[in-house]
Amino acid sequence: MRTLYLALKYLAVLLWSAFVIFPFLWMISTSFKTANAVTGGAKWLPWLQFEPSLSGWQSLFGGVGGINILKPYANSAIVTLSGSAIALVLGMLAAYGLSRFTFKAGPLKNGDITFFFISQRIMPPIVLAIPFFLMLRFLGLLDTLPGLILIYVAMLMPIAVWVMVDFFNSVPRGLDEMAWMDGCTPVTTFLRVILPNALPGLVVAAMFCLIFGWNDFFFAFTMTFTEVQLLPVSIVALNSSVTPWWSLSAAAIVSVAPLAVLAFVVERFLSRGGLAGAVR
Repeated sequence: MRTLYLALKYLAVLLWSAFVIFPFLWMISTSFKTANAVTGGAKWLPWLQFEPSLSGWQSLFGGVGGINILKPYANSAIVTLSGSAIALVLGMLAAYGLSRFTFKAGPLKNGDITFFFISQRIMPPIVLAIPFFLMLRFLGLLDTLPGLILIYVAMLMPIAVWVMVDFFNSVPRGLDEMAWMDGCTPVTTFLRVILPNALPGLVVAAMFCLIFGWNDFFFAFTMTFTEVQLLPVSIVALNSSVTPWWSLSAAAIVSVAPLAVLAFVVERFLSRGGLAGAVR
């Protein structure tokens, strides 16, 4: 019985791994194909079933019928990193206040305020498009990097609050009291005691912010025109009357690569074991 259970478990893992890996293998293979190789049936192995070509990759750097992806790539990096960093700082402070202090405004309490932040992610982006557009036009920030950063802060901060409130709640309040007894101020307690013990939550929040910011297409498309273009919009610009699967596959690999590296780097932080031995 145990042998059957192990066989079924490993079979399920194998099937799921194949399901997850197949799209990436398809993208890598297609990125080195030509139009004839793409439309000529199922061909997967380079040199054996088709002659590999770099035309898909060359189109990303100003090749024929392509774009120069370097500037949109840099723009996406600037907007995503800046928006995520500001959203994390503001969200972290808001989450700590909601976790450690009691607020009340009429019938509204801490739980209601936390839900208000979360509700900003529930709301469809199209509802916010016109108010954001009018706000950026009034500030003179339409089609600019600072304008997009401002939008991304508003978009990503609810994620940081939502994740960090849960992690701050899991940190024992006794750590605050012991730090106060040792002469720490509330700010020092937060920076030197609470925040290090909530590091896994900070990493998770940062990862979510970076993923959502990097993959955003809607606001990158609606809040920019000609001066600024982000990576998702530039990838869509590759499409034409004949879909260039080879170029789109290469662009998809370039777009996914930073997130894949990020996942490998932060994987060791994604554990709630950081509180082991923290309480004395």
